[in-house]
Amino acid sequence: MSSLNMRDNHQRAPPELKRVVDWLRNKSGIKTKQGALAGKRVEYFKGKSAIKALRSPAYQKLKNVPALDPNAGDDEPARQLLHSLIPHTFFLRIQRGPSISSGVKAVQIVPQQLFAPEEYYVWLVDPNPIRQLALAIGMVAVVLAGVMFPLWPIKMRVGVWYLSVGVLGLVAAFFGLAIVRLVVWLITIVVARPGIWIFPNLFADVGFVDSFIPLWGWDVPPPKKSKKSSKHGTGDGHEKRSKSKKSSGGGGISAAAAASAEEQAQMIDEATEGPDTTPLSGARIEEIFESDDE
Repeated sequence: MSSLNMRDNHQRAPPELKRVVDWLRNKSGIKTKQGALAGKRVEYFKGKSAIKALRSPAYQKLKNVPALDPNAGDDEPARQLLHSLIPHTFFLRIQRGPSISSGVKAVQIVPQQLFAPEEYYVWLVDPNPIRQLALAIGMVAVVLAGVMFPLWPIKMRVGVWYLSVGVLGLVAAFFGLAIVRLVVWLITIVVARPGIWIFPNLFADVGFVDSFIPLWGWDVPPPKKSKKSSKHGTGDGHEKRSKSKKSSGGGGISAAAAASAEEQAQMIDEATEGPDTTPLSGARIEEIFESDDE
């Protein structure tokens, strides 16, 4: 694969689009997953995650980027903006295949390129190189500091010892609290049903302070969903699965597993040559990315 063509496509992008990509890649916090493309470890994301990020208040605070109305009733403006990034090959639509290791799936680039919320897209631009360099230097510094610990001044070594004892004390206190709240729940579930939890939000996905609010609470199970809503959700699931089958072009998992590394490299080569505009209705890579000679 020619990395020069890909870099040329990146450089031809307008500055405002580069700022959008930099924010999405490094600062938006969109959820990414690990995949393997042509034998190389890559990161990919779901379309609706990027749309949600562009409609967030954090994006509205950015300067010199395409404006999006946060009060718009639909996601079409955000989808169009993300679709306009495809010709610059910052990311491309992919089809997921079978898992090749824990949490890593084989992926392949599909010929039909468009942006849709339910599709997956692989990042073809590396994260912030300055941030990676700083992390690498920090890791080396930490390793060297640990290796040279016997050469530290006595006061620093004593301070590190006290700090480690304090951290171990906090960990022991946390486990002790977890055991105490479990014992209290076991007693109260017999004496006063449905049971009482001390710090019910201790293991909830909330902030540090909110984990200790309230002090106690009844062990009340969450309300059950009605049958009507469950049937409706099942119908939506069938529709999503049928749409994903249509968008994959009848490919299937076996086709993804059978794709070779050379075919993947050729597919990316075809995607990295072309102009800056893409039809919003979607087109094949050969139609979207024509050569620079035309």
